[in-house]
Amino acid sequence: MGCDGGTIPTRDELVKTKKKPEQKDKASELAVKWKHCSISLEPLHKPILACELGRLYNKESVLEFLIDKSKFDFADQFNHLRGLRDLKELNLSENPAYKGNIAEKGDAYIDTQTSEYICPVVGTELSGKYRFCYIWTCGCVLSERALKEIKSEVCHKCGHTYEEENVIVLNGTDDDVDLMRIKMEARRLKAKQEKKAKKAGKHKATSGSTDLSTDGEPSSKMTKTEKDKEVAVASSSKLDVKSKLINGKPDLKSKPSKGKTEEKTVKSIQNDPYASATYKSLFTTSSKAKNQQQAHWVTFNPMYY
Repeated sequence: MGCDGGTIPTRDELVKTKKKPEQKDKASELAVKWKHCSISLEPLHKPILACELGRLYNKESVLEFLIDKSKFDFADQFNHLRGLRDLKELNLSENPAYKGNIAEKGDAYIDTQTSEYICPVVGTELSGKYRFCYIWTCGCVLSERALKEIKSEVCHKCGHTYEEENVIVLNGTDDDVDLMRIKMEARRLKAKQEKKAKKAGKHKATSGSTDLSTDGEPSSKMTKTEKDKEVAVASSSKLDVKSKLINGKPDLKSKPSKGKTEEKTVKSIQNDPYASATYKSLFTTSSKAKNQQQAHWVTFNPMYY
């Protein structure tokens, strides 16, 4: 077989065996999940968003995805994202021991498991070794250990109240994702029902306030068509009353207006029995004013008056 010198080939050299499947590096897999955006696979940077299934996103990548989904290859995996209302901006606690990106050296040890953020209660790093959750109502990120050991209905970081169904696991397993999906659908159905009930109550309030105001005009809460109907009814009722009065009393113009006295019969001040003689002499209609000498137009003297 060409093996000169007495060499004996082994079975591995003669027979090709089936190769074992390649195994994923756990450290690299965790780094991709916890340090990169789920849509664009770019490094995470603030502001960091999370969906109701526990995946992490960059805000810029999410906006690009919502504008044009055809640019992304795995758009079918993110159909649950309808808009920014389905995402929550995370309130993260920075790690004081994190030194940032340091230039790699040949003889230096590079710890890829260090994280920029930690749990504010326990102090564990947000690197994927420990399970982390966030609260949907406030967006605070806490470790699952802190939530289990210190049971409370108030957030340990910001102090806002929350319910257990609003706790979402970050980058959970397949079973966690299925549970989060059920909670997401229940939460959206509840919000839809509340919105529908609120709209129905508002509609009842507007329909109940269609009465006329004190001036006989429709109130401002009515719609345009309701106002027109009320004005037409009011005007027709006024015309009916007016026609009845005309048939019953033919002379409506002679009716005195409210708040006014009858017209005075005394037309001249000189005939007024209540005026004094001195007061009457002030006017030109008095007998003294008529007998008084008039001034000539050439020798006008104002003292005659």
